[in-house]
Order: sequence, then C-alpha cells, then structure tokens
Amino acid sequence: MNFVARLKKDLTGDAGARFVFVNNFEVERSWAVGEPKLPGAGISFAGATVNRMEEMGALLAGEGDLVVLKAPMDPAFAGYLARIGAADGSTLIAEHNDPDAMVTEDALNSPELLDRLRELADGNTYLMPLGISASEEALAKESGLPLAGSTAQICKAVNGKVFSRGLVDTLGLRQVPGRVVHTVGELREALTAQLALGGRVVVKESLGVSGRGMVVVEDERGANRLLRLIERRGADAPANLVIESWIEHAQDLNYQFVVSRTGGVRFETVKAAVLKNGVHQGHRFPVELPPVAARELAEAVEKIGRALHDEGFFGMVGVDAMLAADGTLYPCLEINARFNMSTYQSRIAEKFIPEGRHAIAATFSLKLQREHTFAEVESALGDLFFTGAGDTGVLVNNFATLNAAATGEGSFHGRLYAICVGDSPEEALAVRTEAERRLGVMTGENA
Repeated sequence: MNFVARLKKDLTGDAGARFVFVNNFEVERSWAVGEPKLPGAGISFAGATVNRMEEMGALLAGEGDLVVLKAPMDPAFAGYLARIGAADGSTLIAEHNDPDAMVTEDALNSPELLDRLRELADGNTYLMPLGISASEEALAKESGLPLAGSTAQICKAVNGKVFSRGLVDTLGLRQVPGRVVHTVGELREALTAQLALGGRVVVKESLGVSGRGMVVVEDERGANRLLRLIERRGADAPANLVIESWIEHAQDLNYQFVVSRTGGVRFETVKAAVLKNGVHQGHRFPVELPPVAARELAEAVEKIGRALHDEGFFGMVGVDAMLAADGTLYPCLEINARFNMSTYQSRIAEKFIPEGRHAIAATFSLKLQREHTFAEVESALGDLFFTGAGDTGVLVNNFATLNAAATGEGSFHGRLYAICVGDSPEEALAVRTEAERRLGVMTGENA
C-alpha cells in the first residue's frame, strides 16, 4: 500500500477513497489572525510565491485523486512530470486567482470550480487540505465534500507552540530549557532568568511559521531592545510566547507520523537538516539515528500521537526535534499537526529513492531579472536533470514558485523546489551544490 493509500485508510477507513487535495501552505497565517505578535517578527516572504507552493500537490495525488490549483501548470513542467511518472492525479483550476490569496480562498471565489466540486460528492470523496482552518471548513460546506481531518478549532489548538511545550511536560519527554509566558508582564523575568543560564535565547510566537514569528536574543542588550518594544502594550496584554535556550551545534530533525481516525499511530519518516559552511541546504533522507535516539524518538511518536488523538485530532503530524552535539535527543520542539514538506516528498521517495539511494529536499532561492521557462531550467541543469527511476540528479517538484513574484517591472525573487538524488549523502549534496551553481549561471548571478 503506497503512502496516499495508507493515508486514506487511516483518515477515512477506505484505502480506495478519493482525495481532493487543497494545499493551503502557511495555513498558520489563518490560525494566527488576532493572536499576539512579536515586534518585527512577522515579515513574510512574498505571499504570491508561498501561495504557488500548492503546485506540489500534483506530485502527491494518486490515481483518481484531484488537486486544486490557483492556475494551470506550465505545460512543459506538466509534461516532464508525466514523462517520469511523478504525477498520477488530475487538476482542478480556480477560475478566480488572486496571487496574494491562498488556494482555498480562490476556490471559494470560483463558482465554476465549486460546481465541479459539488459534482464529485459521492460519499467517498474527501477534501484533503494541508491544514484545516475556517476557510477549509467553509469550502467543505460549499462543496458538500467532507474534510478528511479534524475541526479547525482543534487543529489551531494543537498547532500552537505553547500547546506543544505543555504537552511535552505532561508526557515527561525531554524538554529544551525554557518556559511559557502568557502576558507581556511575565516576559522580562522569563528572559532574564533564561539568559542567566548562559548562551542565546529564542523567543517564539505560538503560531509562527517557517522560521518567522521568532526572535533570537543574544544578550541583555538584545533583551532590553525587545522589551522596550513589546512592553508598550502594557503588562496585562496577552503574549503567548515560548522562551527557550538556544541549543548550540544541534542537528535539526523533522519526523512525520499519522494519527488515524480511530487513534492508531503510524510512523512515516525522519529527515535531517543539511548545513554547508553554516548555510541551510535542505533536508536529507534517509536518516540513521544513534540507537538510543532512535528508540527515544519512537517512544515520543507513540506518546505524542495518542495525546493528540485524546485532544480530538486525527491526521498527518510533523514534529521538529533536535539532536544535540552530545547525542541528546530533544524529541519535540513543536508540533505541526498538518501536512509539511516531508508529506509532499513521500510519493517521490517511494517511487524514485529506493533503499541504498539518498536525497536532499532543496529550495533554490534565486534573484531573477525576468521570467524563466521550464525549458531554460532543464537546459541549465543539463546532465543533472532527473529523467526517471534509477537516475541521479535534480527532480523539480515545484516550478510555479519560480516566476510567481514577477510583476514585469524589474528584478524579483523566485524559488525552485527540487529533490537532489545521489548514491550517497555526499553525492546528493554535491548534486545540490552544482545545481545551485548552474541555476546561478542561468539567472546571471554566477557570471
């Protein structure tokens, strides 16, 4: 049973159910509406680019499934996915496309698409969002298609970093030194006490996403600067922040499991961040953990999964963890009870990365002077361009984000998402490094 069939079995009871994937990346933006924010920590990468990440769902859908997109796929990119057998589903296009809106919002404003969704209601077709907020609940109501997941209220609650920290304490798992502050008035004492332990301190919004909604405090001067800004709100103002020590030289991990509708917990995968000269290169897989850490992680999966089901949650779960330089595992920094990047790589891994092969899931951030075609990307990668099972090289798994921020006026920033495949971790990293160089030549950054 492949990944999507397993997911369907877990969430609906039927491995043959049909999913309509709605890939509402950064659903946290919806959950965080009205929540307290850190000063200066909410700066976002161009929303138009993030919103086009929904194209990744095309590589997740199985035969008979559908994916809702903001715009049609580039024909050359769609042809590439078809040639290598990476996309088995079909697409539905929202006729109303606001670049700054998430795909769910576009769907709700697209009467023709809504009519098509209503036609799919057969008792065995489900909406499968990345994460569930009020917008996805509205889409379910408008379309008549049930959601394959928990309520928006439950999803928001269990995705908060404040919730994660409290749960780790309750479960008796190893915790990064720190505390939670609920009001602005509690922050000064908490920061002072944490800095006194030595080293840097990180302050996190409960519902921050993608590295945003957090501030790293280096010393007392940095603490006072943050406090001056936030204490203007008044001591009784809500804060809902997590204050933690920064664990130096730790390896960042992310693991993924599923909590079934009936409460079963099934582990899927673990990935590790890759750094080169201190610069993040992506996440590598597979990962072999030290035996003690592997055992502790397995125990954490079971405990966290059961606890989430007790809260009323079922669905995909991604957890951020750390492996310290001395081998100590911190098994839960935060819970992302939704799809994550690993989810969108699951079918790729099953099809193209058999045992003995290695991969790095990479993001190429490029400064562009103009829009580039998929043919140009293929030409730039040359013999690194992935052509199918058994190949090494670069498998592009999202092209829409490359040109999403283009306005026709001046330079802009684009992203290309890809899986870099090799016969060893070192070869996969070498493929990624060379691909970045070649793409830089294409854009003119590497003259």
